[in-house]
This record gives sequence, C-alpha cells and structure tokens, in this order.
Amino acid sequence: MLLVDTNVLVDVLEDDPQWAEWSLAQLRAQSQIHDLLINPVIYAELSLTFSKAEALDAAVDGMGLVLREINRPALFLAGKAFVRYRRKGGKKQNVLADFFIGAQAAVLGCTILTRDARRYQTYFPSVSLIVP
Repeated sequence: MLLVDTNVLVDVLEDDPQWAEWSLAQLRAQSQIHDLLINPVIYAELSLTFSKAEALDAAVDGMGLVLREINRPALFLAGKAFVRYRRKGGKKQNVLADFFIGAQAAVLGCTILTRDARRYQTYFPSVSLIVP
C-alpha cells in the first residue's frame, strides 16, 4: 500500500511545469507495485481543484486511487504528533493535514509518495517516503 500525498496528485492534475513529469512517472511506477491510497483529508484537499464532486470522483477513479478511511489509532497518533509540533514552537492552531496523512501511514505501515518530506520525517520517522 502506498499513500499518495496531495501535492503529487495536484502536480498531475494541474500539469505542473516543474513536477508533473516526476509525479506522473512515480504514480505509474508505484501502481505496478502497490495499491495507491488516499484518505478523506487528501480527498478534501483535492476538492479545491474541482467544481463538482463527480469530476473529482472520476479523476480519483481514473488514477486508480482507493479512498481509505482514517482509523481511530491513526487519528489518535495525529493528535499526539500535533501536540509535539506545538511544543516545538509550531504556530498552526488546527491539526494539519500532514499529521493525518503521516499518522495513517504509520498505523498502516505504508509508504508515502510526496514532495514534502520535512514534516513526515520529523513527526513520523518510521514512515518510509518516496521523494524527489
């Protein structure tokens, strides 16, 4: 199982001039090895680029992504990681999407495909990452 971070999917959907090629190549290669997962947080972040849910659902299906709910152990871990972030001087007041994504990957024991490794490496060091 591979959890695909929002930034990789947006690269492809918006044909990012710098990252679309890398992101698309990774999605193609990793889909040969892993089930590609997203969670409700990633789905919600992706919704910003679509005007209708049906269009988003078609894109998700077209990319072969599986929507997987975040279980309670991952939600709990996300909260604990966020507390560590705040104690280290983090300024955000709400639980950030990356904490939900990282916690789910940690609990499931899966890898994250992302371009933003910093927060995952800091708060979820056990999670393997595929990064540029």
